Amino acid sequence: MPSKAILEQKQQHVAALAEDFKKANVGVLVNYNGIDVASDTALRKQLREAGCQYKVVKNTLLRLAFEEAGIKGLDEYLNGTTAIAYSDAGYAEAPKILSDYVKNNPNSDFQVKAGFVDGGAVDAAAVSNLAKLPSKEVLIAQVLGGFNAPIQGLANVLNGTIRGLVIALNAIAEKQSA
Repeated sequence: MPSKAILEQKQQHVAALAEDFKKANVGVLVNYNGIDVASDTALRKQLREAGCQYKVVKNTLLRLAFEEAGIKGLDEYLNGTTAIAYSDAGYAEAPKILSDYVKNNPNSDFQVKAGFVDGGAVDAAAVSNLAKLPSKEVLIAQVLGGFNAPIQGLANVLNGTIRGLVIALNAIAEKQSA
Protein backbone atom coordinates (compact mmCIF):
# COMPACT_ATOMS: atom_id res chain seq x y z
CA MET A 1 0.00 0.00 0.00
CA PRO A 2 1.50 3.36 -1.00
CA SER A 3 2.15 5.95 1.66
CA LYS A 4 -0.30 8.74 2.37
CA ALA A 5 2.09 11.33 0.89
CA ILE A 6 2.35 9.42 -2.39
CA LEU A 7 -1.44 9.02 -2.57
CA GLU A 8 -1.92 12.75 -2.02
CA GLN A 9 0.65 13.50 -4.71
CA LYS A 10 -1.16 11.22 -7.17
CA GLN A 11 -4.52 12.79 -6.28
CA GLN A 12 -3.12 16.25 -6.95
CA HIS A 13 -1.69 15.03 -10.27
CA VAL A 14 -5.08 13.57 -11.27
CA ALA A 15 -6.87 16.78 -10.23
CA ALA A 16 -4.43 18.92 -12.27
CA LEU A 17 -4.86 16.67 -15.32
CA ALA A 18 -8.66 16.77 -14.97
CA GLU A 19 -8.60 20.58 -14.87
CA ASP A 20 -6.39 20.65 -17.96
CA PHE A 21 -8.73 18.25 -19.77
CA LYS A 22 -11.79 20.35 -18.87
CA LYS A 23 -10.13 23.39 -20.47
CA ALA A 24 -8.76 21.52 -23.49
CA ASN A 25 -10.47 21.66 -26.87
CA VAL A 26 -8.82 18.47 -28.05
CA GLY A 27 -6.78 15.58 -26.68
CA VAL A 28 -5.06 12.73 -28.48
CA LEU A 29 -4.04 9.41 -26.91
CA VAL A 30 -1.06 7.71 -28.52
CA ASN A 31 0.86 4.49 -28.12
CA TYR A 32 4.38 5.86 -27.92
CA ASN A 33 6.04 2.45 -28.18
CA GLY A 34 8.95 2.40 -30.61
CA ILE A 35 9.86 6.09 -30.56
CA ASP A 36 13.51 6.88 -29.90
CA VAL A 37 14.71 9.66 -27.60
CA ALA A 38 15.75 12.03 -30.41
CA SER A 39 12.40 11.66 -32.19
CA ASP A 40 10.50 12.03 -28.92
CA THR A 41 12.41 15.22 -28.10
CA ALA A 42 11.70 16.66 -31.56
CA LEU A 43 8.02 15.68 -31.31
CA ARG A 44 7.69 17.28 -27.86
CA LYS A 45 9.34 20.47 -29.16
CA GLN A 46 7.00 20.62 -32.16
CA LEU A 47 3.93 20.12 -29.93
CA ARG A 48 5.14 22.72 -27.42
CA GLU A 49 5.69 25.29 -30.21
CA ALA A 50 2.12 24.64 -31.40
CA GLY A 51 0.78 25.35 -27.89
CA CYS A 52 0.11 21.72 -26.99
CA GLN A 53 0.92 19.76 -23.84
CA TYR A 54 2.39 16.26 -24.23
CA LYS A 55 2.66 13.93 -21.26
CA VAL A 56 3.29 10.29 -20.57
CA VAL A 57 0.81 9.32 -17.87
CA LYS A 58 -0.03 6.01 -16.24
CA ASN A 59 -3.25 4.54 -17.61
CA THR A 60 -4.86 4.36 -14.15
CA LEU A 61 -4.20 8.05 -13.50
CA LEU A 62 -5.53 8.97 -16.97
CA ARG A 63 -8.67 6.91 -16.32
CA LEU A 64 -9.25 8.76 -13.03
CA ALA A 65 -8.55 12.17 -14.63
CA PHE A 66 -10.96 11.46 -17.50
CA GLU A 67 -13.60 10.37 -14.99
CA GLU A 68 -13.11 13.55 -12.94
CA ALA A 69 -13.21 15.70 -16.11
CA GLY A 70 -16.43 14.01 -17.28
CA ILE A 71 -14.86 12.47 -20.40
CA LYS A 72 -16.36 9.04 -21.03
CA GLY A 73 -15.57 6.37 -23.61
CA LEU A 74 -11.77 6.28 -23.53
CA ASP A 75 -11.24 3.49 -20.96
CA GLU A 76 -10.90 0.83 -23.66
CA TYR A 77 -7.89 2.69 -25.11
CA LEU A 78 -6.04 2.96 -21.81
CA ASN A 79 -3.75 -0.04 -22.12
CA GLY A 80 -0.12 -0.48 -23.05
CA THR A 81 2.14 2.54 -23.33
CA THR A 82 0.04 5.70 -23.39
CA ALA A 83 0.88 9.36 -23.82
CA ILE A 84 -1.54 12.22 -24.30
CA ALA A 85 -1.24 15.46 -26.24
CA TYR A 86 -3.86 18.10 -25.56
CA SER A 87 -4.47 21.74 -26.33
CA ASP A 88 -6.82 24.54 -25.40
CA ALA A 89 -5.51 26.72 -28.24
CA GLY A 90 -7.10 24.92 -31.19
CA TYR A 91 -8.48 21.70 -32.57
CA ALA A 92 -6.14 20.64 -35.36
CA GLU A 93 -2.60 21.19 -34.05
CA ALA A 94 -2.09 18.12 -31.83
CA PRO A 95 -3.89 15.70 -34.18
CA LYS A 96 -1.97 17.06 -37.19
CA ILE A 97 1.46 16.84 -35.57
CA LEU A 98 0.89 13.33 -34.21
CA SER A 99 -0.75 12.04 -37.41
CA ASP A 100 2.13 13.46 -39.45
CA TYR A 101 4.61 11.68 -37.17
CA VAL A 102 2.76 8.37 -37.66
CA LYS A 103 2.66 8.91 -41.44
CA ASN A 104 6.36 9.82 -41.63
CA ASN A 105 7.43 6.85 -39.47
CA PRO A 106 5.49 3.86 -40.81
CA ASN A 107 7.94 1.31 -39.37
CA SER A 108 7.45 2.61 -35.82
CA ASP A 109 4.89 1.17 -33.40
CA PHE A 110 3.91 4.75 -32.52
CA GLN A 111 0.20 5.12 -33.27
CA VAL A 112 -2.82 7.25 -32.48
CA LYS A 113 -5.25 5.32 -30.25
CA ALA A 114 -8.15 7.76 -29.80
CA GLY A 115 -8.89 11.18 -28.37
CA PHE A 116 -11.47 13.66 -27.21
CA VAL A 117 -12.97 16.82 -28.66
CA ASP A 118 -14.74 19.27 -26.36
CA GLY A 119 -15.13 16.57 -23.70
CA GLY A 120 -16.47 13.84 -26.00
CA ALA A 121 -14.53 10.72 -26.93
CA VAL A 122 -13.54 10.15 -30.58
CA ASP A 123 -11.79 7.28 -32.28
CA ALA A 124 -8.52 7.30 -34.23
CA ALA A 125 -10.35 7.93 -37.54
CA ALA A 126 -11.94 11.11 -36.15
CA VAL A 127 -8.52 12.26 -34.91
CA SER A 128 -7.18 11.63 -38.42
CA ASN A 129 -10.01 13.73 -39.89
CA LEU A 130 -9.18 16.56 -37.47
CA ALA A 131 -5.57 16.38 -38.65
CA LYS A 132 -6.74 17.09 -42.21
CA LEU A 133 -8.40 20.38 -41.24
CA PRO A 134 -6.57 23.52 -42.34
CA SER A 135 -4.98 25.66 -39.67
CA LYS A 136 -6.96 28.29 -37.78
CA GLU A 137 -5.33 31.09 -39.77
CA VAL A 138 -6.30 29.48 -43.10
CA LEU A 139 -9.89 28.97 -41.93
CA ILE A 140 -10.13 32.61 -40.82
CA ALA A 141 -8.73 33.75 -44.17
CA GLN A 142 -11.32 31.62 -45.99
CA VAL A 143 -14.18 33.08 -43.93
CA LEU A 144 -12.94 36.63 -44.44
CA GLY A 145 -12.57 35.95 -48.15
CA GLY A 146 -16.19 34.77 -48.17
CA PHE A 147 -17.27 38.00 -46.49
CA ASN A 148 -15.14 40.08 -48.86
CA ALA A 149 -16.41 38.51 -52.10
CA PRO A 150 -19.89 40.13 -52.17
CA ILE A 151 -18.46 43.52 -51.23
CA GLN A 152 -15.84 43.23 -53.94
CA GLY A 153 -18.53 42.23 -56.45
CA LEU A 154 -20.62 45.28 -55.51
CA ALA A 155 -17.57 47.52 -55.90
CA ASN A 156 -16.92 46.07 -59.37
CA VAL A 157 -20.55 46.63 -60.44
CA LEU A 158 -20.53 50.21 -59.16
CA ASN A 159 -17.14 50.81 -60.79
CA GLY A 160 -18.51 49.50 -64.10
CA THR A 161 -21.53 51.81 -63.86
CA ILE A 162 -19.36 54.83 -63.13
CA ARG A 163 -17.00 53.87 -65.97
CA GLY A 164 -19.98 53.65 -68.36
CA LEU A 165 -21.19 57.07 -67.22
CA VAL A 166 -17.73 58.59 -67.78
CA ILE A 167 -17.52 57.08 -71.27
CA ALA A 168 -20.99 58.44 -72.12
CA LEU A 169 -20.08 61.91 -70.82
CA ASN A 170 -16.82 61.85 -72.82
CA ALA A 171 -18.73 60.91 -75.97
CA ILE A 172 -21.20 63.77 -75.41
CA ALA A 173 -18.35 66.23 -74.78
CA GLU A 174 -16.55 65.10 -77.95
CA LYS A 175 -19.76 65.49 -79.96
CA GLN A 176 -20.32 69.03 -78.70
CA SER A 177 -16.74 70.08 -79.33
CA ALA A 178 -16.75 68.71 -82.88
